Amino acid sequence: MTQSKKKTLAADDWIKAAFRALSTGGVQAIRAEAIARELKTTKGSFYWHFRDVAALKEAMLETWCQRATEDIINANQQPGIDAQERLRGLIMLVTDTRSVAYGGIRAEAAIREWARYDEKVAQTARLVDERRLEYLASIAGDLGYDASAATVMAQLLYGSLIGLEYLQSQDLATASSALQVLGDLISMTHRQKGDSVTN
Repeated sequence: MTQSKKKTLAADDWIKAAFRALSTGGVQAIRAEAIARELKTTKGSFYWHFRDVAALKEAMLETWCQRATEDIINANQQPGIDAQERLRGLIMLVTDTRSVAYGGIRAEAAIREWARYDEKVAQTARLVDERRLEYLASIAGDLGYDASAATVMAQLLYGSLIGLEYLQSQDLATASSALQVLGDLISMTHRQKGDSVTN
């Protein structure tokens, strides 16, 4: 006779569910009781992992900084790969399905909306944006752009990602393919510029 066992929820299960709630209902949807219903459990499980909803929100921000920025940068830092391949690899990483359990394509826009009303979230979002822009600029620099042009290329790519994520959420674009085209254009533009200088 087999007996089904109820899965024990981990803190990350609550964090994922909280991001899904944020993505669909905004920050006001991050409530222990509502998330417990979505996870088919009780609030007791929530309080086993978090002292209150504020602690859950803090854990969400920490998770966002780590998973959606540092983990992606680290995964893209493989030795022996040139700047063009790193750019293509980065675009694949930021547009793959890893974010689905955390609210998917709408999560980042929901965090930015949250940041409009919460100073701590706004500060965290700014740090994340600065870190991502810095990394993109480093890739552009490795492609051969000078510091000023590399900064512009980083802004162009990052701004495009933010906009394309919104368009994809409205079924008006496919962020991965559009960004790959843009990345290839940035790489090609520099190569052509270099060729014109040497010819």
